[in-house]
Amino acid sequence: MSEYDGGELDPGYTGDDQPDTYGGDGGTDYGQIETGQQHESLDQLHQASGSEADYNNQFNVYEQDHAAAESTSFDQGHHVEYSNPSGEHYEESDFTSYDHSAAESDHVFAAEGSESSHQAEFSTLDALREQLDSAFTSITEGHTGGGAEGTEGSAGLGVASN
Repeated sequence: MSEYDGGELDPGYTGDDQPDTYGGDGGTDYGQIETGQQHESLDQLHQASGSEADYNNQFNVYEQDHAAAESTSFDQGHHVEYSNPSGEHYEESDFTSYDHSAAESDHVFAAEGSESSHQAEFSTLDALREQLDSAFTSITEGHTGGGAEGTEGSAGLGVASN
């Protein structure tokens, strides 16, 4: 069992929070003792969802045309005709004809195609529940400063607190 000496400062207080234990205004501070437990819970719910869609189309076309035409015509002629007054008649004809025709046609066609499609969807749901338990004790003591001269009264904890 221990008694509280009112002449010393309480190490639980710091700075300006020191109680007036040396007489002060002669009033009385009343004590309070409180103990208990706190139970809290944390509920978290995370939901994420999304979707994506891709489409790709690639198509190549190559086409080439070529056409040629040729036509050649060569004509040569020679004609001689002679008539005299005695009634003789002479006629000569030479004739050359040359025809050439050519036609050419080329056609090239190439095609290439590619097509792709992608679609994805997702959804996630996370639930978290956490239980937080803690115990606490809070004590406030009472001090009296109005006793006989040279004595100072102190109200401390009783036998039940030991």
